[in-house]
Amino acid sequence: MSRDVIGKALIDFQNGNYSEDIATYSSLGEEDILPLPYLFRDYDDMPIIEQKALDLCRGKVLDVGCGSGSHSLYLQKKGFEVTGLDTSEGAVATAKLRGVSNVIHTNIFDYSGMKFDTILLLMNGIGISGQLNEVGRLMTHLETLLKPGGQILLDSSDIIYMFELDDDGGYWVPNNGKYYGEVEFTMEYKGLRSAPFSWLYLDFKNLKELAEQNNLSCELVCEGPHYDYLARLQVQS
Repeated sequence: MSRDVIGKALIDFQNGNYSEDIATYSSLGEEDILPLPYLFRDYDDMPIIEQKALDLCRGKVLDVGCGSGSHSLYLQKKGFEVTGLDTSEGAVATAKLRGVSNVIHTNIFDYSGMKFDTILLLMNGIGISGQLNEVGRLMTHLETLLKPGGQILLDSSDIIYMFELDDDGGYWVPNNGKYYGEVEFTMEYKGLRSAPFSWLYLDFKNLKELAEQNNLSCELVCEGPHYDYLARLQVQS
């Protein structure tokens, strides 16, 4: 776990060694704090969008990017058969310590075999695509993990609001050839700094277009209070 920043932080919190939060730095010039208690929240403390996603789950569930296991634990207690998956060794260890029965340490693109009725990509889980042109590859792979009639539930945010308005009422987005939702991050915790990684914030219009290009229907389930939304994808018959 030498560079597993989030994993080290989760293990520390789980073991009662909480003394600071995770600092995040982005290519947007933003410095922020990711509070560790938030990653261990119960259903009642989750945003409405996450609660709605959990309420819509059915059948066998794959929780992609399960983190500390909060979503998996809630579903497991409700009687669902849940598999948590995360690339962070520390996250997987934490989820197991908290009682998640089935957790896998792997990259989603390296996972195959079982099929699911519901695939969850919460806390902007589509962000693992990193870039807009990688979303189709992720969708294609997730389709192979769906049972007939299965669903993908994901939330994301349109971060256009972070850019300045111009005189015509439009947003001033840098003309650097990249989609504005492609962001580079690093994280730091107790002197340990992560390698830079790409993360994607995807507006609903682009999500819908990409889904339809990949033979998936895309339904806007609900919108949150701050440019965020929950969507459901299903294979078109």
